[in-house]
Amino acid sequence: MRRYRSTKIVATLGPATATKIKIRELLLAGVDVFRLNFSHGVRADHRKIYKTIRDLERKLDRPISIMADLQGPKLRIGTFKSDEIELTAGDVFRLDLKEAPGCQSRVRLPHPEIFEAAKPGTDLLLDDGKIRLRVNKVSKSTIDTEVKIGGILSDRKGVNVPGVLVRLSALSEKDRTDLHFALDLGVDWIALSFVQRPEDVAEARKLIDGRASIMIKLEKPAAIEHLDELVEVADAVMVARGDLGVELPPEKVPGLQKHIVKLCRHLGKPVVVATQMLDSMVHAPAPTRAEASDVATAVYESADAVMLSAETATGDHPIAAVEMMNRIIREVEGHDTYQVITEASHEPPEPTVSDAITLAARQVAHTISATCIVTYTTSGSTTLRASRERPGVPILCVTSSLRTARRLAIAWGVHAVHIEQEERFSAVVRRAVETARNEELAASGDMIIITAGVPMGTPGSTNVLRIESVP
Repeated sequence: MRRYRSTKIVATLGPATATKIKIRELLLAGVDVFRLNFSHGVRADHRKIYKTIRDLERKLDRPISIMADLQGPKLRIGTFKSDEIELTAGDVFRLDLKEAPGCQSRVRLPHPEIFEAAKPGTDLLLDDGKIRLRVNKVSKSTIDTEVKIGGILSDRKGVNVPGVLVRLSALSEKDRTDLHFALDLGVDWIALSFVQRPEDVAEARKLIDGRASIMIKLEKPAAIEHLDELVEVADAVMVARGDLGVELPPEKVPGLQKHIVKLCRHLGKPVVVATQMLDSMVHAPAPTRAEASDVATAVYESADAVMLSAETATGDHPIAAVEMMNRIIREVEGHDTYQVITEASHEPPEPTVSDAITLAARQVAHTISATCIVTYTTSGSTTLRASRERPGVPILCVTSSLRTARRLAIAWGVHAVHIEQEERFSAVVRRAVETARNEELAASGDMIIITAGVPMGTPGSTNVLRIESVP
């Protein structure tokens, strides 16, 4: 079960992979975090999948991370009398609050928040940006537009309002009930959709009350305006490039991805690059060369994890997709260019004892050719600091908190192991050596680096570095 790579793999479960056999195959192929997409499926299915993963976790004695991805508010138009219409550039088209089915000249838009946010000159994107409307006039109950890019428009297509802050909570009523359900199950991560402001994260954190960690999905341009604050208040970040690419010009997304990954690295927050990474493998047995390069780019940028969506949820080749992603990551991380880029991208440490110890651990590990850095942690902060440094050796996290071990499965370079609580530093050293050998991260005669906080059990108090020889 040891991974011979540092960048992690997140895989979405769905109809193609929701069985015990498939989940086990995905795990053995390289999945580190399983994503439950609450935009699809029913609770009975999610509960069954959750139980399957936890049963597998016990059998393999390896912490497995589970993410619940909330749907978020969905902005959609109403229905049409004839199921669909065709809009042509230059047409006049109205969106209103009337409940009557739409026609060639109008359709219902049951979201008063959009009427409040839209202004003359605002663009409205329908059906994932395939249709673009320019707002000419707005009242409390109508939005008159001109069609800029036309096409076929059918029932209940989605609406995006780029560049405008829509006064909606990131948590719909469905999200709130899904959130309570997911927390009762015991998921490790809550992925929060439709995040626009730090207040959205604060609202979710109050409801979660410490029962799971929060990953914000950056999919709205409004979020980018508050990027620094949002990353600060989140536990991790997902770059949801597909949604960003609807509301932003596609050419802006790659540079934004690079900026977000760099900021997350600077602040020590795990970051996942997601959406359409190996999209052709939904049906094809191999990716395009461009898709392989896309995954490689995220790895070169030092993302903590890359994510598969439809490829594993509904695809024809889910196991092959994970195996391919695993091979791409390993190839990139073994390349000289990756080592050079990683060495050149180290962030300056914070002026704290914990950061000083963590930086020293990376440097000492390199100097004496240690085989791993062992972090003893309760909260996970010690391990995340080590991950931020991107050392050239694996990071073995030993923790008495199973929740922490599961959560850290998403962090770059971390191999987490759940152990019993130790009260004395000498016992931690002994356990670190035993675990490194048992997990095949060290052999007799190897040197390992151990970091911990003394007194034991105090979160965020890393103040000891020890070099130990494996007998």
